[in-house]
Amino acid sequence: MSRRGTILPVRIAALLWLLSACPLAWANGQLNCASPVHYEISLAGNFGEPRPNHFHGGIDVKTERVEGKPIFSIADGYVERLTVGLYGFGNAVFVRHPEGYTSVYCHLKKFAPALEAALRRWQYAHESYQADVHLKATDCPVAQGQLIALSGNTGSSQAPHLHLEIHDTRTWNMLDPLDFLKPYVKDGTPPQAHAFMAYPMHGEGVFNGAQVQQYFGFSSHRLTRELTAWGRVGFGLWANDYMEQSYNNYGIRRTVLSVDGREVFSSDVNNIPMNANLMVNSWGDYQHYLHSNVWYMRSFLEPGNTLQILHADENRGIIEFNEERDYQLKYTLIDYAGNTSEYEFTVRGEKRTIPASTPPDMLRLMRHDRVNHFVAEGIELTLPRHVLSNDMELHPNIISQPDKLSDAYTLQTTGSCPLLSWATLRLKCHRSVNVADSSKLYVVSHWGSDRFMGGKCRNGWVEARVRELGSTYEIAYDNEAPLINAMSLGRRLTVGISDTKSGLRTWRGYVDGQFVLFEEVGKSPWVSCDLERTPVRPNGKKRKLKFVAVDNCNNQRTFETEFQY
Repeated sequence: MSRRGTILPVRIAALLWLLSACPLAWANGQLNCASPVHYEISLAGNFGEPRPNHFHGGIDVKTERVEGKPIFSIADGYVERLTVGLYGFGNAVFVRHPEGYTSVYCHLKKFAPALEAALRRWQYAHESYQADVHLKATDCPVAQGQLIALSGNTGSSQAPHLHLEIHDTRTWNMLDPLDFLKPYVKDGTPPQAHAFMAYPMHGEGVFNGAQVQQYFGFSSHRLTRELTAWGRVGFGLWANDYMEQSYNNYGIRRTVLSVDGREVFSSDVNNIPMNANLMVNSWGDYQHYLHSNVWYMRSFLEPGNTLQILHADENRGIIEFNEERDYQLKYTLIDYAGNTSEYEFTVRGEKRTIPASTPPDMLRLMRHDRVNHFVAEGIELTLPRHVLSNDMELHPNIISQPDKLSDAYTLQTTGSCPLLSWATLRLKCHRSVNVADSSKLYVVSHWGSDRFMGGKCRNGWVEARVRELGSTYEIAYDNEAPLINAMSLGRRLTVGISDTKSGLRTWRGYVDGQFVLFEEVGKSPWVSCDLERTPVRPNGKKRKLKFVAVDNCNNQRTFETEFQY
């Protein structure tokens, strides 16, 4: 008998686990999953797709372009956590399973009633819309197929869908949900390669007589055009996976590059540590993506790339063309369902003189395997070990701003240059500038829109953490409170809030001195409170609204008015 959409007791084994609340075993067991939706799954995105600064951590299940589709737990377990307004997830449910996994359901419109009640209790106890609710094993047990939420478009979602993640509970590594949901996703279409990129190593190799990187389209599975190389050359691949139910393209699960039948590089996009997300910019050709919107995934490892999903030979996947003969290269692409395609091409080893590379400026050379310090007038930058995937020469630019709080600084003028982790940046305030409260000084990043980077002021220097060397940084000051505007008053209270400097941090509302929950109005600068869902009961009399907004520099504005309810 189907269990879909019903609230049923948890299976006996799972219930015993919940009641005992015993620790999880180190080794994960088999997780037998059901579909999270009650219709055929079609994907808008798959696991591990390369994106700027992160891998796609789950699968995006289409919800027929609407909100409000029922979402079900894929397996027995208990709701361990509810979050609102964190990580770009919007509203999210975390379900912990006794086999050693946790499933996460994101961008939800609404939680199931029991979960909604637990969330409301937490929000009122903490007087906060943004929430991180941790639950005990016995608070909200769920069975496979039990309704836990309705789909939505909250958080950083660009269109209605369900973002589903599965993690190893102990390590929190990201796992491919399609390994668990394979019976519910149809896929008989093999991956397809579009082109390969050749990367001659500077001063060590040439390809087709040149030292610049070059790409070549796959007009067929076997290229016949003449290609030559000498010295050390790496390769990269632009490829996508496809499925029958959708026109979307997806990332490749497994890639193998072999030379003369010997494997030199392979990738298996699964079991990715959360702290390795930024290494996607090293595996993928990030600079090429910025101007083409196309990811070429390198089939070799940069020295600082430690992604455990990548495997290379003793040369890090870089091929040594040192004999005048034909080298047979083959890419093998495999998706999660085992669909396979192969692409081959021949490179002729042709002896050439390799031009020497230009020596770097040692004062500006940052090493990937050591702590680096860069110091110039008014700026100090500290790069810890392993925040770079390769050695890099800084190209700083200083813009003099004697009439402002500090000069403006860019560390890499060649374009975006994201780091693999945080670095420490210190900027010096101009001596001629006096501010009333130094705690309201911060570092601002001019990258697209201005971003508050935080900062602590000590002895005339403001220190902050940064992760992008291509941005322009300077010191800013914010002693202005957020703006508050009442949009509508009555049964539903709607307030507009904004802050044009350090940015809004939090808000709270009170009616007659009693906290009431104001929630975000999706994709707008408004927050709204439905009084019928609050402890305030209508009496037809005048009520007093007090609304407080606080920005990231702790400037606070209080708005008060009266309304009838």
